[in-house]
Amino acid sequence: MKRTILHVAVIGAISMGLSATAFATDGYQLVGIGQYAMGMGGAVVAAPDDPLSAAISNPAGLADMTPQAAFSAEIFNPTRKTNFGFGEIGSHSNIYGVPAIGWVAPAFGDGIVFGGGVYGTSGLGVNYIQPNTQLGTVQAYSSITFMQMAPSMAMKVNHHLSVGASLNIAAEQGSFQQTIGHTSPGGMGPNGPYPPSTSYTGLNLASPSWAYGVGLTLGALYKVNSMVTLGFTYKSPIIFTPMTWQETGEVAGSLSNPVTGGPGQYSGHLNYPQQVALGLAIRPIPQWLISVEGQWINWHATMDNFNIYGPSWSNGASSVALPLHWNNQWVANIGTQYNVNKWLQVRAGYTYGSNPISNANTASNLIFPAVVQNAVTFGSTQKLGMGWKLTEAYMHSFANTISGTSPYYPYASENASATLAENSFGLQVGYDF
Repeated sequence: MKRTILHVAVIGAISMGLSATAFATDGYQLVGIGQYAMGMGGAVVAAPDDPLSAAISNPAGLADMTPQAAFSAEIFNPTRKTNFGFGEIGSHSNIYGVPAIGWVAPAFGDGIVFGGGVYGTSGLGVNYIQPNTQLGTVQAYSSITFMQMAPSMAMKVNHHLSVGASLNIAAEQGSFQQTIGHTSPGGMGPNGPYPPSTSYTGLNLASPSWAYGVGLTLGALYKVNSMVTLGFTYKSPIIFTPMTWQETGEVAGSLSNPVTGGPGQYSGHLNYPQQVALGLAIRPIPQWLISVEGQWINWHATMDNFNIYGPSWSNGASSVALPLHWNNQWVANIGTQYNVNKWLQVRAGYTYGSNPISNANTASNLIFPAVVQNAVTFGSTQKLGMGWKLTEAYMHSFANTISGTSPYYPYASENASATLAENSFGLQVGYDF
């Protein structure tokens, strides 16, 4: 029985993703930073409007802004369900806060500005416990928190072209676990009675570990005329230091070939993917903005395999790969804004992102359910006078489910599945100096 538990926990450990708060549509990346970008459905590469949307999405937009600052606070509410093969259960953590602050000011002469900010930009996570299965208690936990600081420079080359760059300085915290706890009954031994005992098998890297990385964003805006603007952004990969965990031992590998590791330090790299985005903004009339955007995210380069390096792996290798097998993602965004009068703007948006996780890889991503594809957003801004403005936004990502063979097959009675839906509510305060 213990060997059966070991084998099942090993294959279950491969369904580890990593984790955090299940942010938005684009893998584990927010649709937009700040409430203007969220209300526009993330379609701001050709139409950045504040320091939050510009520094992250297209730093060239800072060159067209007056000195200002903005603070955003967002409540993120994902609903996550999974089925390990023993019945569907829900996650125990559902409310998260997402802060952001940004600014822009003149620097180094005419047409050159300095800006940037500090942002919560992405994350994912679940917390599942399923007791009383025939194999024991399944415990699955994941958390990735991703924060970014983006000092930025931008300049107007001429009255048509603006360019900009951001240095992406990032910190991420990661922890994850998928184990089975099996309780052996007590009994009578040669030295008298002994109590029940519980043993755990599977990967358990649940102690939070920090890593730090750096990357670069390059952007350009080209105003064709008063009605049409083109936008372009390239984000390089953010390369991180390894996350590390001190553990007494681990189990990984496959059902047919479990691999154990001895006590010591375990580590793994989780880099952030490169991205390219193109945008088009059109103003049919001065008070009406329509913005569309296409984006490519290179998840396959960072989320194909998560390699766990550790001491004394029983197969003699220096690392064991957890096969997440994410695909690259294509994202389409559209947003529109209408100036009702001098103090009120209203906006709405829609975003679609191809699912980076296929049904065939369900078992490897049960605690990494970045599977939503369609989201709608709504927002507004009120200009309060004396430089102050208030912006609100709401987002709803429609539920999506992937399904496939359980990682605990043939012991599970059902297929595995992962379901995710999301809501977010945000409020942003801005001040023009």
